[in-house]
Amino acid sequence: MPPATAPATAQAGHAATRTAGATAADVRRVADAVRRRVLDYTLQNNGGYLSQACSSAELLATLYLRVLRLGPSTAPLVPRPFAGVPGAGNPEAFTGADYNGPRDPALDRFIFSPVHYALVLYSLLIELGRLGPDGLEAFNQDGSTVELIGAEHSPGHEVTAGSLGQALSQAGGIALARRLKGERGRVWVFMSDGELQEGQTWEAFAALAHHRIGNLGVYIDANAQQCDGAMADTMTIEPLAGRLRAFGAEVHEVDGHDSDALAAPAADFGGGDRPLAVIARTDPCRGVELMRARAPRLHYLRFKSDAELQAYAALLATLDAEARA
Repeated sequence: MPPATAPATAQAGHAATRTAGATAADVRRVADAVRRRVLDYTLQNNGGYLSQACSSAELLATLYLRVLRLGPSTAPLVPRPFAGVPGAGNPEAFTGADYNGPRDPALDRFIFSPVHYALVLYSLLIELGRLGPDGLEAFNQDGSTVELIGAEHSPGHEVTAGSLGQALSQAGGIALARRLKGERGRVWVFMSDGELQEGQTWEAFAALAHHRIGNLGVYIDANAQQCDGAMADTMTIEPLAGRLRAFGAEVHEVDGHDSDALAAPAADFGGGDRPLAVIARTDPCRGVELMRARAPRLHYLRFKSDAELQAYAALLATLDAEARA
């Protein structure tokens, strides 16, 4: 599957973002391509986190194309194999943050929290030219960094966030350190709404407000789903906007499939003294209507019959044909 849009040339042929002049139409093309790629790999592997691609594709594409201030990727187009955990005795260890460009005081940092969304992020990096078109050949294989559940060494990841909610705390520390150093670059966090069921998340928001961390922004994929079903049935987090405001955040609630609405809260962010929280209300079946028959259990799609698999394969063929038209 070729990239949805031709990336701008950059170091070693890699793409840089924010992409100058990127529009909502550009985001829509990239987001649709991400969904097709994740659907393709779900078919190949008889399972996958497909609903997460459906809900977050526009959100993540908007972040990379219209919000994040990143430099060109400094990572190889073909992901490196796992080199061991970081430590004083392992100089070969690395993180996947170099796919987001070099660390620079003026550039942003991106912290990816719901690491089961990893395939969505890998697919986006491919569409943007930051990861090679063959970057998924080692997906979910032993010894590979292109893991099903991403970790700090996986493309696009800077921290390990396997326990949902802890990445926000790590990002808060990074943002505070950047402020103390006088760095102008911001810190952005992508989260799932299920992580708002974790106590650590609320402690982190309280700490961000207390320390007046105004250089950290959070985008929340509020798709109303978690592994046990609908959020409202498992443990409600509503009224989410009111709760976040009570914890000291500047809050915006938007349509998570509307790129203009997603980008607007970030336009002038970074000079205040409050963290930003953007609640993106999303549809976990967007673009893959077949999944609605499985609601409310949408967390991980595994095909139950050959007929079901063939129905999803036919949908992919239709989507590919529409994209080529």
